[in-house]
Amino acid sequence: MIWKRVLTLDELNATSDQTLVANLGIRYTRLDDDTLEAEMPVDPRTVQPFGLLHGGASAALAETLGSMAGFLTSAEGQCVVGTEISATHHRAVTGGVVRGVCQALHLGKTSQCWEIAIYDERDRRCCTSRLSTMLLG
Repeated sequence: MIWKRVLTLDELNATSDQTLVANLGIRYTRLDDDTLEAEMPVDPRTVQPFGLLHGGASAALAETLGSMAGFLTSAEGQCVVGTEISATHHRAVTGGVVRGVCQALHLGKTSQCWEIAIYDERDRRCCTSRLSTMLLG
C-alpha cells in the first residue's frame, strides 16, 4: 500500500465541502492499495457551450485526484502542491458521469508524478492526464 494517511471515502469527500471540487460534483468513490478514483457528472456545471465535457473540468478532476493522492502519500507535517498538469483528450463526452482513476508513476522524496485516466460510462478512455506534484515540509 502506498498511502501514509488513512481516510475513509466519507472523510475524503468531506474535505471538498465548499470548494471547486464540490461545485463540480466530484465525489471520491474508491480507494484501494494504490489507486484513488472519483466521479464527476457531465452536466451544465462541467460542459462547454457546445454541450461537450469541458477540458478544464477534466483537468480539475485530474488535479483533484492527483493532489489528494499526493496528500495521502505524504507524511504528517508535509503538504503537496501541483507543479504541472497536462491533459490529452481522446473522445467527447456529452452526458452521464465520468470516472477518474489515479495511479502513481513516480513517488520520490520531494516529487511525485501521477497518471489520471478519465473514462466515460461505457468505460472508454476519454482523457489521459499527468500531474506532477512537489512535497513541501
